Amino acid sequence: MNFENRFQSRRAVVTGGAAGLGLGIAARIVAEGGTAEIWDIDPDALAEAAAPGMTPRQIDVTDADAVADAMAAADPDILVCSAGITGPNTTTWDYPIDDWLKVQNLNLNAIFFCCRAAAPIMKAKGWGRIVNIASIAGKDGNPNASAYSASKAAVIGLTKSLGKELAETGVTANAIAPAAVKTAIFDQMTEEHINFMLSKIPMGRFGTVEEIAAMACFLASDEASFTTGFCFDQSGGRAVY
Repeated sequence: MNFENRFQSRRAVVTGGAAGLGLGIAARIVAEGGTAEIWDIDPDALAEAAAPGMTPRQIDVTDADAVADAMAAADPDILVCSAGITGPNTTTWDYPIDDWLKVQNLNLNAIFFCCRAAAPIMKAKGWGRIVNIASIAGKDGNPNASAYSASKAAVIGLTKSLGKELAETGVTANAIAPAAVKTAIFDQMTEEHINFMLSKIPMGRFGTVEEIAAMACFLASDEASFTTGFCFDQSGGRAVY
């Protein structure tokens, strides 16, 4: 299917945009006629990812003031929040407090900061799309990943609240809950945990960046005009609700 001009004149901000899901989503938005600011904290990854239509911005999305300033400058029509970390794989009672706080700060607080800054900009235009990357772990709860699971469950709740708040404004907010997608984030996990995640997917395989990008771009488009506050599974059959 040809969506060559689906995002013509649309400006996107994609966090975690220098690699993995973020980069895949940003690249598809650009391929379909839009432009994208790719936000990331890693300058080397940003330099490598930069391409026509994609503007790199080095930013720490856990800094609320920096996010607010950068969002105002970007003036986005579309926000995709993809930045995140898994944290260590260990039991809840052994989970290091510093790591717990680090996971919540990037996986949840940063998304709140981004949504908080973007929503008024989009409301003023009468059109906008917010897409937050959650996880099936936020619905199912993965053992030895309590911080990650809790943060992604909170992202789903935040997105549902935001979608209802924006329902009459022309701005939608939705989330995507993938099962595991094999990207560089796997480097943060133990092999045992990776194998556990695969064992829970009825299709017997991991998702692909292209599959998640397809869903994200649907939700970021005019076509998804009557959907808000919802969480879309891309779990290969794992979804539990």
